Amino acid sequence: MRTGGEPESDASRILQGLGVPVELHNDRMADTDGRIKVKVLLAQALFGQPDIILLDEPTNNLDIESINWLENFILDYEDNGLVIVVSHDRHFLNTVCTHIVDIDYGKIRMYVGNYDFWYESSQLMQNLIRSKNKRNEEKIAELQAFISRFSANKAKSKQATARRRLLDKLSVEEMPASSRRYPFVGFTQEREVGKDILFVTDVSKTVDGVKLLDKVSFIVNRGDKIAFVGENEVAQTTMFKILMGELEPDEGTVKWGVSTSQSYFPKDNSEYFDGHDETLVDWLRQFSEKKDDVYLRGFLGRMLFSGEDVFKSVKVLSGGEKVRCMLSRMMLSGANVILLDQPTNHLDMESIQAVNKGLIAFPGNILLASHDHEMLQSVANRIIEFRPDGTICDRLGTYDEYLEYQAALKNS
Repeated sequence: MRTGGEPESDASRILQGLGVPVELHNDRMADTDGRIKVKVLLAQALFGQPDIILLDEPTNNLDIESINWLENFILDYEDNGLVIVVSHDRHFLNTVCTHIVDIDYGKIRMYVGNYDFWYESSQLMQNLIRSKNKRNEEKIAELQAFISRFSANKAKSKQATARRRLLDKLSVEEMPASSRRYPFVGFTQEREVGKDILFVTDVSKTVDGVKLLDKVSFIVNRGDKIAFVGENEVAQTTMFKILMGELEPDEGTVKWGVSTSQSYFPKDNSEYFDGHDETLVDWLRQFSEKKDDVYLRGFLGRMLFSGEDVFKSVKVLSGGEKVRCMLSRMMLSGANVILLDQPTNHLDMESIQAVNKGLIAFPGNILLASHDHEMLQSVANRIIEFRPDGTICDRLGTYDEYLEYQAALKNS
């Protein structure tokens, strides 16, 4: 641990960077909100220029701005010490990591480079092994056929013996059983949307004396995949609930086009599981047109629920399992507009990648709120920022283009 500078000002700088406002800096931890406590504990790990920093899922509960600050902190820290991090945030790993340690197949391997480089390298190695195995299997089959045909032929017996020796040297390398399991996430629409999709006009909403939405208006067009971003996450969730009819606006209107059908992934899914005793397969049956067990068990198998797992009670499912159930429910809906409020919470890296691919491939409209930078950048073509004062900033373009626009505003 190295010391230097003004400890109090350094602590304040780190806390502010992680999104803890100055007015909370002298509050007691016992009286502090849980999400703020996590940020304070992270700040504690970063404080004092330690030689080694160990970070386990540091981006959990951080908004995008705080994650960007943490990325810059770690990048500036490279000359000061060693940082070891575990994270499901692909953009974060790509930004800060110079080496990736892969723990799989019962072995530990280190790769030089960031996450994307590791992923491409590991996939290439697997493909090379598969290719080698296929060539060996073909050669073995060819040699065995030759030996069978000519082993009794004196004229060919020497060749057959030579080929048997070659056959003994060939082996098909076993593919190690990976601990990684990728679910299949694919959203299909039963029909395409028409010209009119969604009209939000002058919507306002105040909750507990706080104006979350102030005369918010926007129109959703064909092909729009919209990311809801900004520090006002409660406003984003409130807008989702208003769009789905779960909340009434204080003012304004929401009008869906007649050709649209919606499926919603809420941030809080407790109402779908609390007080439910049915098995997983029976829980999913209520959302499926096809009711037979064979179909439902096959569907659940693609979402990594296999064997006796499908007979577990839904009330004992883990957070990640509940998310996979909710995604399964959405995939069965056939909706042409899907709304997702933080869908990657509780998911492992493999499931996050599967969701990301499913959203990219979906031909309908998407409204998405997420802390996953990579998902926002690869899925969204339009950004709606929810500001603290209840207004919005609506821009066409990618998420990175939106961040560049924000940076230019701050520097102007």
